[in-house]
Amino acid sequence: MNDTELHQLLTQIREWARELGFQQLTVSDLDMQDYADHLDDWLARGDHGEMEYMARHRDLRVKPAELHPGSLRALCVRMDYSLLEDQSLKPVLDRENAYISRYARGRDYHKLIRKRLQQLATRISEHIGEFGYRAFVDSAPVMERALAEKSGMGWIGKNTMLLNKKAGSWFFLGELFTDLPLPVDPPDSAHCGSCSACLDICPTQAFRGPNQLDARRCISYLTIELQGSIPQELRPMIGNRVFGCDDCQLICPWNKFTHLSKETDFAPRHGLDNSSLATLFSWTEQEFLDRTAGSAIRRTGYEGWLRNIAVGLGNAPSTIPVIEALKSRVNHESPLVREHVQWALHQHQPQPQPQPQE
Repeated sequence: MNDTELHQLLTQIREWARELGFQQLTVSDLDMQDYADHLDDWLARGDHGEMEYMARHRDLRVKPAELHPGSLRALCVRMDYSLLEDQSLKPVLDRENAYISRYARGRDYHKLIRKRLQQLATRISEHIGEFGYRAFVDSAPVMERALAEKSGMGWIGKNTMLLNKKAGSWFFLGELFTDLPLPVDPPDSAHCGSCSACLDICPTQAFRGPNQLDARRCISYLTIELQGSIPQELRPMIGNRVFGCDDCQLICPWNKFTHLSKETDFAPRHGLDNSSLATLFSWTEQEFLDRTAGSAIRRTGYEGWLRNIAVGLGNAPSTIPVIEALKSRVNHESPLVREHVQWALHQHQPQPQPQPQE
């Protein structure tokens, strides 16, 4: 294909992407060397915590073409997922209810976006014939935000999220690697300015500075990725956040431009947007499996689910439902759950008052 034909093809691909429910499609080359030093510094500090796969696949992250030999471009797509315009922190502060990150309240986005990317690839092949491609949706060592930033979809903000000046940050990313030499889009510039709201609001102060996240203190890491015990000094700061944390997005001024999603699969299921901690803590393992089928919440497992909710109950008001919920699991078969339940019950014991000085 000549340049004119490639530009025409890209215009058509963007139209197909919109028809398939993507709000944006941009194109990047696969040169990630500008991001290598930042990744290496992050790994050297140990900020990836127990996520050993981040270091194990370091070379593939900075040389993404090796994931699918022959690839020349990444077609980066954006799919908005928020069903709320409200940017209030009030749900996070309602300590008797569980807070679950917005992205995880409905069906798991991975399969949905991967299926749409496959449909996009099929349309392209029907139009031009067979071509080389591979779809990725947080499913391989791909620096998704870096590719999206490089493609002009937005910029990586101080909270390490990709920000788009017309859509904020409530969206999922996916990529279609291809051997088509499509024209690349120019990168955007950063627009955070002097704002530090996301850094200041972080409950656990997980940011070392702008764009420097210590995952070991991040609530999303602690409630999803961490397999063992949550450090005791961080538990009070987690509040009622039992799966992920949205604070640095809720506070971001750019999210006043949030686009509401039309995807019904992203709608909350089983009351996950408005359930008490005690109610969720009462789920049996089978209820957990049934109600999180096709959900990102499955990643934490039932044991991790109870661990996280126990911490939330420890931070909740000392009401009868809260105390009874904790007592119901005090002899749980899992040592991990028992330890967090015992900690939580201790938080509700009367604390000795300082004696007045004579």
